[in-house]
Amino acid sequence: MILAVGTELTTGTTRDTNSGELARELTGLGVKVQRTSALPDDLAAVSAAVRDALAQVDLVVSTGGLGPTPDDLTREAIAAACGLELRVDPPTEAWLRGIFGRRGTDMPEANLKQAWLVDGAETLPNAHGSAPGWWLERPDGLLIVALPGPPREMWPMWREQVLPRLMAGRLGVERATHTLRLSGIGESALVALIGEPILRGANPQVATYARADAVDVVASAESDGRSTAQELVDQAVGLLRERVGEYVFAEGAQTWADALAARLAGRTMAVVEMGTGGQLAALLGAADFLVHGELERGEPGRGEPELNERAQRARAERGVDVAVAVRASENDGDTNVIVAVATDAATRKVARKAFLGGDEGRRRAALAACAALWTILGEQRVDG
Repeated sequence: MILAVGTELTTGTTRDTNSGELARELTGLGVKVQRTSALPDDLAAVSAAVRDALAQVDLVVSTGGLGPTPDDLTREAIAAACGLELRVDPPTEAWLRGIFGRRGTDMPEANLKQAWLVDGAETLPNAHGSAPGWWLERPDGLLIVALPGPPREMWPMWREQVLPRLMAGRLGVERATHTLRLSGIGESALVALIGEPILRGANPQVATYARADAVDVVASAESDGRSTAQELVDQAVGLLRERVGEYVFAEGAQTWADALAARLAGRTMAVVEMGTGGQLAALLGAADFLVHGELERGEPGRGEPELNERAQRARAERGVDVAVAVRASENDGDTNVIVAVATDAATRKVARKAFLGGDEGRRRAALAACAALWTILGEQRVDG
């Protein structure tokens, strides 16, 4: 069970992204996540949630509530739920005081609570902040892992300290997982292509997840005594490629920027956007191949250059290998998308329709542009 602690989560001030991603990683390892819950900074509420979780599951993971302020109550809540006394851990206290000493200041006494532990708990050092985590193994075999809330602190602690320990023994058996990232097909349509027998299989397990930038198909398995977990996953992935391989643009944790970088193979690119609000450049982020991004304003069809011509001009002016010009315009609640791709081989233009309008339509227009670029670059590679 995953518990996200913080009143900012229950009031909607901050969005809880940690729980979903933690659930995804645990599910990929074959762990059945019974529930994720957001809880306010309330001692009674968090204590009750921890107590209820321990009565239902083997592993409880909490995020948030490990700061130094009075409303950071996760340590107190875990102690109360387990009937344990809090105490100061001298090595952790020394580490905390050392952090402030290196800054040339004394540690505020309020931070001393971040050195609290209970019997059976170990400190999980935090290399990116002052909030250590907890690894608490109870005599009955149940495990509680408390992580800080900020993702930049939580993820390194999870992946570098918690996950290796879980996989080394707490998860029990050898497990493997692999993700295929798909574009150009919806989650519901995938069910018919993959087939319910495969999606209902117990080992390996195959599940679909609709993400903001793709639809992921995740195959996970555990060793069964005859085959290793990786062998079972490889068999499942091979079957999935036969059925949905034409839609796969990336694998594992790869992004659109990673997939396009592979297709570009060292070539450089410029982007010109019209009507997208800069969503395409934002999606590609700091990709090495993107040397120029430009946002043009103006209403479609009113004196703007033909899109092929605009892509060709951008390629020549910016001295890049590939230029993409994309135009998005709302139409009856959806978004029309036209993408032109200019390379040394040819200039191609394709039209797509993105679901919904407004900001969501512009975001989907950027994804449609990535998909069109990926397809065109792939076709040119085959033709060449």
